[in-house]
Amino acid sequence: MSSERACLDELIRFLSSSPTTFHAATSAAALLEAAGFTRLYEQESWSSLPEGKYFLLRNDSSLIGFTWQGPKTKSGFRMIGAHTDSPSLKVKPNPLRREQNCLQLGVEIYGGALLRPWFDRELSLAGRVCWQEKDGSLCSALLDFQRPIAIIPSLAIHLNREANKQQEVNGQTDIVPLLGLAGEEAFDFQQLLLGQLLRQQPEAEPVGIIDHELFFYDPTPPAQTGLAHEFLVSARLDNLVSCFAALHALRTADTKTNCLIVLNDHEEVGSMTAAGAQGPFLRDVLERLLPDATTRQTVLRKSFFISADNAHAVHPNFPIKHDPQHLPKLGYGPVIKFNANQRYATTAATAAQFRQLCAQAGVPVQEFVSRSDMGCGSTIGPLTATGIGVDTVDVGIPSLAMHSIRETAACSDCLYLCAVLRYFFYPCKPL
Repeated sequence: MSSERACLDELIRFLSSSPTTFHAATSAAALLEAAGFTRLYEQESWSSLPEGKYFLLRNDSSLIGFTWQGPKTKSGFRMIGAHTDSPSLKVKPNPLRREQNCLQLGVEIYGGALLRPWFDRELSLAGRVCWQEKDGSLCSALLDFQRPIAIIPSLAIHLNREANKQQEVNGQTDIVPLLGLAGEEAFDFQQLLLGQLLRQQPEAEPVGIIDHELFFYDPTPPAQTGLAHEFLVSARLDNLVSCFAALHALRTADTKTNCLIVLNDHEEVGSMTAAGAQGPFLRDVLERLLPDATTRQTVLRKSFFISADNAHAVHPNFPIKHDPQHLPKLGYGPVIKFNANQRYATTAATAAQFRQLCAQAGVPVQEFVSRSDMGCGSTIGPLTATGIGVDTVDVGIPSLAMHSIRETAACSDCLYLCAVLRYFFYPCKPL
């Protein structure tokens, strides 16, 4: 099996095992542990670490991993950042509804989701639950039903003749998953969660579920499609492809260099959390590793940060939505993202460094800038650059249907990103 095929297969497994941000962080941790990385805990003291490979989690949903050679000031950190979360439907605290002999669960819309593709798809449920044990202790664990348990049916066109015209989707009334028939007996949602918990954690002795953070997702596996299987179609390509590419690079990083990845949660909702890019997670870790402020500033000014987050490929049906001189195409390599108002952190100097890196790695590169009459999104790049003062470039693979329940990218672009990020961490190592 070729290294490219093995890499793509591992990416598909990572996508399948990561239905929520919690599962993505857990899957990432498992990959690092298998590669010999040691887990650290923020509740413990580890300000003076021996040389080695380490990782830590925050909120079960954000991860930092790094190779450590001590507080050297001759060279800085090579860093890659991405985010673990994707737009989704989050179950409300008291979600149960009974309407017209149907059981439904009320949801909040997490992030800027493209809502119409959520209709008429089988949905599963996953996330984190907290419970109290018989001895009074509080515990938490990840749940994943893994099978379809809900659906959001469309209204028939006979009852809505305007359905094929552009219409608003009401998040409160239209996007309410159907869980089952109500029947005559009362339904206990907490008991449903408790039963699933005991199937996954048979050693637990829960008194009852106290709280939950649960998200609906499409359990359809990732798939390759196209005449030559050139497209990868999956949920959460934005931004789990970037997370995987960063992990792929770190697991084979040059252990003579200080390399670091940060996979933040909550990017899709503004990053203003303890685990998000506007929070102190990365800064906290760097301050522990480099407690002397002068040394830390010296190292960071010699460092480079690649913020990896998917870019908008030009849609063949809607090329008018792009600037005509900046048309990122599927299969033409990673995209450098520019914005005059610094929604992306790219500068001429950092773009030049990334172009040079791509040339050295044998990877093509493209550019993206929004039309001047359209706004653009943002990434963790400007937040990280502002927070720690590090030179940053924003890049990502081109993709279609961003923020849909199923997104599309070129398999070759996923491999290109893995190759250039791996070269960034280990110039002597091929893909």
